[in-house]
Amino acid sequence: MSNAVLDAGPLIHLSELRALDVLGDFQVLYIPPVVWSEVVHHQPEIAGYIDLPFEKIEAPLVDEKLATFAKMFSLDLGEVQSLAVAANYPDALFLTDDAAARLVAEEFGYKVHGTLGLLIRAVRKGHRSSTEILEILRNLQKNSSLHIRSSLLSDVIKKIEKEWKSS
Repeated sequence: MSNAVLDAGPLIHLSELRALDVLGDFQVLYIPPVVWSEVVHHQPEIAGYIDLPFEKIEAPLVDEKLATFAKMFSLDLGEVQSLAVAANYPDALFLTDDAAARLVAEEFGYKVHGTLGLLIRAVRKGHRSSTEILEILRNLQKNSSLHIRSSLLSDVIKKIEKEWKSS
């Protein structure tokens, strides 16, 4: 089992898609309080979701390098705090849907996934069938606030159809 550090986006979007269960195989889901507050503001029902191993954790002080990147990339407080927490858990997966936060995380050497990656991962790990994930993806723009290029979404759908042939 692995751990993950959460930014708000994947939690919000997976909740909108009724797919929070794809996070169920993580041992610990680290989440700074400011991120938790953002998530609960947008998806209040998450506060009562007890099937996931959330661990609310105070973010450490932001070092100079992260502060510089945060300013350069206009990261919000939740993204900065999540990245600061990730520094203490270098083997954890960093979960974000923000392109700038992803770039910064990759610069720091973190493994990064967003909502799409988590949905694909669910098929790879056998937690959801490709048919279920394809249904979610085909309705993603209607059912969630995740902003994604239609061409990218189409490419992901084709990849899943080809690789798993609707298992």
